[in-house]
Amino acid sequence: MHLTANKIWVSIRDYVFIVLGIFLYAFGFSAFIFPEKVVIGGLAGFGTLIYFITEMLFGKGVPVAVTQYVTNLLLLAMAFKGVGRQFVIRTIFGATVISLFIGVLTPLFPEPLVAQQTFMNVIIGGILCGVGIGMVFVHNGSTGGTDIIAAMVSKSSNTSIGRTMLYCDMCIISSSFLIFHNVDKVVYGFIVLVITAYLADMVIDTNRQAVQFTIFSRHWERIADAISHEANRGCTVINGTGWYTKHEVKMLLVMCRKIESVTIFRIVKSIDEDAFITQSNVNGVYGKGFDKIKIKEARRRASEKINAEAAEITADSPVNDTAL
Repeated sequence: MHLTANKIWVSIRDYVFIVLGIFLYAFGFSAFIFPEKVVIGGLAGFGTLIYFITEMLFGKGVPVAVTQYVTNLLLLAMAFKGVGRQFVIRTIFGATVISLFIGVLTPLFPEPLVAQQTFMNVIIGGILCGVGIGMVFVHNGSTGGTDIIAAMVSKSSNTSIGRTMLYCDMCIISSSFLIFHNVDKVVYGFIVLVITAYLADMVIDTNRQAVQFTIFSRHWERIADAISHEANRGCTVINGTGWYTKHEVKMLLVMCRKIESVTIFRIVKSIDEDAFITQSNVNGVYGKGFDKIKIKEARRRASEKINAEAAEITADSPVNDTAL
């Protein structure tokens, strides 16, 4: 019962911080960025484009919240298998809340909160959006949109979430020039994008690092199964001997992304509070689910040539002849 109550509390706390992060994002966008007619990244920026395009064509724009929510559902349908059920559930929650917040807040701010200070507005808005996104990701949630793509990419590469968002959102911001024909708007959009991506990375603190866990527990089988099914990470079981007790022990070796470390800790502690755990930051994790080893073709050919020459020299050497 204690574990059940603890899990409920952790989930409630996560959702509270997800809502708080989403509110910061929605407030920064609605009060500082959207009134300046600046297109930012993500589905908020895409919704801004649709709003002004439809306003120009039909005299009334489609609300940003509507475009954002519909597109979020389409992206989630495509990403369901790649990001996992729990992520999808929390993202549906996040997408619904952010659409509600933006739908309510946007009409409340027809003018920028800081009058006649466009640069100040985009700076403040970018800070609020970046902190909000980072807070949501830290608590295993998502604001949707390009965050979904970033989460999928971070599962299989060492590209940070902020950098992935940067690449995905550049096209959205650049396309705003076709509507406004104003370079200043594009520049402001990129300023918001860089600030948002940088602060999201700072809050999440990925730093392109992976984490290595070593876990000692009597319940190692349950922990290994839970990590495999809930965190979608592999475990390696290593046989060992506790020299003090002279008893055989099982050690679990787990590699995961830094953003996933909180999930691993929660799984272990929910099963065995007395488990002995070590955590260390590691760089250059290569293999399935992490980075791929990339060798340039020229370097590979040079290496093969050197190996071939070495083999010929060895074959013709007197030592070889004597041995034969």
